[in-house]
Amino acid sequence: MDTFALVVTIGVALFFTYTNGFHDSANAIATSVSTRALTPRAALAMAAVMNLAGAFMGSGVAKTVSEGVIQTPEGSKGMGILFAALVGAIVWNLITWYFGLPSSSSHALFGGMVGAALAGSTTVYWHGVVDKIVVPMFVSPVIGLLAGYLVMTVIMWIFRRANPHKAKRGFRIAQTVSAAGMALGHGLQDAQKTMGIVVMALVIADVEDYGDPIPVWVKLACALMLSLGTYAGGWRIMRTLGRKIIELDPPQGFAAETTGASIMFGSAFIFHAPISTTHVITSAIMGVGATKRVNAVRWGVAKNIIMGWFITMPAAAVVAAVSFWIVNLAFL
Repeated sequence: MDTFALVVTIGVALFFTYTNGFHDSANAIATSVSTRALTPRAALAMAAVMNLAGAFMGSGVAKTVSEGVIQTPEGSKGMGILFAALVGAIVWNLITWYFGLPSSSSHALFGGMVGAALAGSTTVYWHGVVDKIVVPMFVSPVIGLLAGYLVMTVIMWIFRRANPHKAKRGFRIAQTVSAAGMALGHGLQDAQKTMGIVVMALVIADVEDYGDPIPVWVKLACALMLSLGTYAGGWRIMRTLGRKIIELDPPQGFAAETTGASIMFGSAFIFHAPISTTHVITSAIMGVGATKRVNAVRWGVAKNIIMGWFITMPAAAVVAAVSFWIVNLAFL
């Protein structure tokens, strides 16, 4: 039963990574596709490869997820808590994907972990949740908005006398690099979140010891599932990010992606903080768009997206808590 529970939990964790990939592929490439810098398939293939590479670039975020959010629960109840946390995250991912809302897969996962832990009477490290998740959740979009505005302002000043057609063509090429950086950051951030969950499952099953390095097969499996999900493509969310917030041109797309990628690398390497790629790129797009004129950004769409951010953690927590009670009644 223990081995079966471990295999099922790891399987569900990998399925979560797959949904994360198609849910968040839009983050990496929506701007490049909407400015026609890349074709959708070429962009998705590039993003999938970069996701794979990014997953092997560090383990700080995975450590925060596996050790800094909830106490590692024990036994079959512990495996039930992880399973329920993942169900909460997957259900919320699918709901927001269906409605084309770029919500955060990361915060769906953290909400699921907290909700399942509370339902299963397991300790939640609230200081870790606040410091590593809630504070970055509020700070990273503000930084994205301001940095996007500043980067775009600098680009406009540097290229103020350039031929507009030549400049756009140059930025279209540059966008392939900035989109690749965005996808690399996505792999660095989001593949590691699932690695942290799989490591917790292995510790609960006594396959690994607490604090052991992440096994290579775990890194590879999580990276591959994220890449496959990314290649499947989240077209609904891509439309929202690429077209509905603001019509982007190549210089704006480059500015938004460069801003988003820089914030993701900084948070992963310096703070080991698992931030949302969705929050960062969406706010960067808004900041870049506001340089045209403030009302160029469709703030009504932006408001709906921000509402989605705020309800993601509580909603996923509720679904995870209900899932745990069902699992508890049926199996534990």
